[in-house]
Parts: sequence; C-alpha cells; structure tokens
Amino acid sequence: MLHVRSIWNGAISFGLVSIPIKLVNATENHSISFRQIHTEDGGRIRYRKFCELEDREVTGQEIGKGYEDSDGSIIPITDEDLAGLPLPTAKTIEIVAFVPEDRIDPLQMDAAYYLAAGGAPAAKPYTLLREALKRSKKVAITKYALRGRERLGMLRVVGDAIAMHGLLWPDEVRAPEGVAPDTDVTVRDKELDLADALMDTLGEVDLEDLHDEYREAVEEVVAAKAAGEAPPEVAAPERGGKVLDLMAALENSVRAAKESRGEDAEVKHLPQRETSRSSPKETGGKKSTSTAKKKTASSPRKSTSKTAKSSQAEKKATSKTAKKTPAKKTPAKKTTSRKRSA
Repeated sequence: MLHVRSIWNGAISFGLVSIPIKLVNATENHSISFRQIHTEDGGRIRYRKFCELEDREVTGQEIGKGYEDSDGSIIPITDEDLAGLPLPTAKTIEIVAFVPEDRIDPLQMDAAYYLAAGGAPAAKPYTLLREALKRSKKVAITKYALRGRERLGMLRVVGDAIAMHGLLWPDEVRAPEGVAPDTDVTVRDKELDLADALMDTLGEVDLEDLHDEYREAVEEVVAAKAAGEAPPEVAAPERGGKVLDLMAALENSVRAAKESRGEDAEVKHLPQRETSRSSPKETGGKKSTSTAKKKTASSPRKSTSKTAKSSQAEKKATSKTAKKTPAKKTPAKKTTSRKRSA
C-alpha cells in the first residue's frame, strides 16, 4: 500500500481521537481509451482553449472559475472566496454516526478508497477503529471534503484495512417514478416456478472468473493492426427476438442453461414451491380456480336435489289431503299442474 500515491492527506476524527491517514484509490480503470485523429493523415486532434471575447488561445494560468447565473451572466469565483468558506472537513474525515450496513442504499455508493495509516503513531488508533467496526458489525457515516466540495462517506472494514466509500447525498438519488410498468400484469405460478428453476440452474458465480470480453477483443484488434495483420473475425452475438411466449422463452432458457453445464436438458413439470408467494397462488393459481369451479358446479346439484325432495313431499302431502277431504281434490290438481307448468 505504501507504494500507491495518496490523493489526499488528513485525519479521521473519532470523537476526541485523531487518526492521521492517507487516502488512496481502491479501484482502477482498465477500459481502453482512444485518441481522436484526423482520418486523412492520422494526425492527433487537440482541443485548445480560446477566450470568446478576445478570440485568442489562453494558458492555464489565465483560467479561473465562474458561476453562471440564471440570466446567463457569469459571476467570477476566486480560490480566496472558496478558502474563506466554513468547511470544517477540509482536512478531516469526521465520523458523525455508526449505523448497520444495510441502512445504506446501494444507489448512494460512489467512488471507493482505502485509508492508510499515516505513520507509526497512527497504527494504534487506526487498529482500534478497525476492530471497533468489526465487533459492532456497523459502518461509520462520515463527512469529508475533496476536490472543493463536502461529501458524504461510509467507512467499513476490508480485510485488515479501512475502506471509505463516497456516498451521494440523499437528495442526489432520484426516486424510481415512472420506471415500473404502468399496466396491470398477472404473473402465473408456473412462470414463477420456471424463473426459479432458471435461477437455480444458473446458480452462483465466482466474480474472479468474470472478465471484460469486449476489452480483450479490442486488444486483439489493436495487436493485429499494429503487426500489419488483418483483424480477427469476431462472431456477432445473438440478438434476442421479441418475446411472444413467456413460458416457452423460460423453458428454452432453462434448457440452454442446463446444456451449458452438461446437465440433462429436459425441462420437467416443476412442482409448485411452498414459498412466500402464497398470495399470488390464492388469487391467480389454477388450484383456487378449480376449487371455485367445483364449488360452483356442486351447488346447483344440491339445490336441485333439495327441490326434488321438497316436490315429492308436497305431492305426498297433497295426496294425503285429497284422500281425507275429497272436496279439495280438484283445486289440489290445479295447483299441482300450475307448479308443473311453471
């Protein structure tokens, strides 16, 4: 760590304890960058800075800062103006709170740094803070100033070192309004089961095994052209078509994932899992629909049988009454005929 150039020197303010530290970058960019050239002769294209009032090129010593107001006017801001601002975190990483790590929204995560102890006297308080973070299983929320502005940060333990992640301020993270589909969509249990099967088939991955295939392909092209050879031909990736049948697409995905792992590619009917998705199964599953159909189908039979029994009882009662009282025989027949015709 000592051979890495520090980008900021200061101290961690841990209550009344001050820990001298050096800030170094924890990440590095391996992407390939290109220069702009003149396609006719290969000459480099460079940008020069001109003053639009004098129409002449200016040097770096002549360039300052300016704030553009709402009416388009420029208000000059000097380094002395900024130096006079009350910025207590100019050379200090001030710890303001300790919170569980899951309280931090990943959307707030920004650049990452390592904090190196600034000399032998910083070793003991540095180790104390590191072990305190380990034992508490929390992260430290900090405020610090870097490149002319105050920022929010998070300290956590990585191995034997303390790392700091720059955080966006909460008002710099946009709400996901208008992003989710605005139409009502019903997801069936079979579709969820196939999605689960696809997730299980793909399984986990060691991030160390992943690499930038695009960068490697660009490097091969550059090496070939530098050697005066034809660039290697790279097969174009398959483009996914429009998904017309979601179930078929999921089944094909599971089958392809199994084949890539050398497993049996047959996609069997999956048993429904007992997961936390109990609510969708009650509302959209076929089980509830079939049960409803059975109940609906059985209820007319019961009512029909009850009606038949009641009709037979009425007939018996009518016949008995007719035998006892012959005068009421004709009205009883009329009443029965009315019921039959109705």
